[in-house]
Amino acid sequence: QVQLVESGGGLVQPGGSLRLSCATSGSIFRFYDMGWYRQDPGKQRELVARIINGGHTNYADSVKGRFAISKDIDKNTVYLQMNSLKPEDTALYYCMGRTYAAEDYWGQGTQVTVSS
Repeated sequence: QVQLVESGGGLVQPGGSLRLSCATSGSIFRFYDMGWYRQDPGKQRELVARIINGGHTNYADSVKGRFAISKDIDKNTVYLQMNSLKPEDTALYYCMGRTYAAEDYWGQGTQVTVSS
């Protein structure tokens, strides 16, 4: 059974930093594409950042220059480093993995709250 488990969310002041982690069960190589998404209540889930096998990355315009996605193959983990956080970054953050068979798997989400 494929599982994605997020961690690292929390409460941070504006301008602060957090690093989210997404640990995968089994090998991370099963996923062609991994990404971080976020959702506020009443809003659609939106892509924040993604990384494709081979290392290509892309980001939402709102986070470019502030967030960085990376993966550690040895730890089967994907990270989202978030710097210069703003109140509008507050959301439930989800990890998503897409396999080569185009199957999508989601984690349970981790809450990020940016507030003074």
